[in-house]
Amino acid sequence: MSANRLFAIVTGASTGIGFELAKRCAQEGYDLLIAADEPEIGSAATSLRSEGATVEALQADLATIEGVDKLYAATKGRQVDALLANAGRGLGHGFLDQDFGKARRVVDTNVTGTIYLVHKVGNDMRRRNAGKILITGSIAGFTPGSFQAVYNGTKAFLNSFSFALREELKDTKISVTCLMPGATETEFFRRAEMMDTKIGTSEKDDASEVANNGFDAMIKGEGDVVSGLKNKVQSAVANVTPAGVLATQHRKMAEPGSAKK
Repeated sequence: MSANRLFAIVTGASTGIGFELAKRCAQEGYDLLIAADEPEIGSAATSLRSEGATVEALQADLATIEGVDKLYAATKGRQVDALLANAGRGLGHGFLDQDFGKARRVVDTNVTGTIYLVHKVGNDMRRRNAGKILITGSIAGFTPGSFQAVYNGTKAFLNSFSFALREELKDTKISVTCLMPGATETEFFRRAEMMDTKIGTSEKDDASEVANNGFDAMIKGEGDVVSGLKNKVQSAVANVTPAGVLATQHRKMAEPGSAKK
């Protein structure tokens, strides 16, 4: 990696939005350290190198402190110009029917691992008073997610956390941006065991478009971006709709078997 080039970390970069974010970084002149908890991260790196970037791939479990430490150590002390904290995990079905180990893994990946990584890299950015942070939240964070209760709760946390951190850093040269996609065409719903739901089988947004919206907002230093007109309308409506009504509406999309209804 060339010390003269910009350097970005992208997590959850093996597929979907994370891969597209990493691809955009590569196209914009960033060297990359990409990470995911699956071996596909290696083939993602091979693909990204065709964009002309130097890419290091790391398979690490970012739901754990040890995994995040492993990722941080892989920077080898190099200045991180942009942190794109995108790693996330979903889980469908009713909360009491879920395996609690899987539910906890959603929290550990989406919340604990994310804020630990932001804490480590963010402190380095603060010491030199420069850097960009992009956190992948979701419009799911605006809605009580019946049959996705833990996932939506973690995204509500990330949305809130991102705005709070942005405010804390407003007098610095560090920007914090929250990307809030809606349902996107990725491996997410299959991995979340939601292919028997209406939302799992419905038409979704393009991951490349979502990622480009997020990257552009990060470069501009914007606080947040909701990708897609439909999602902008949905998030605006959610802000003025009673929580109980939102939970009922979400059930129609996420309840197992709803794909047949």
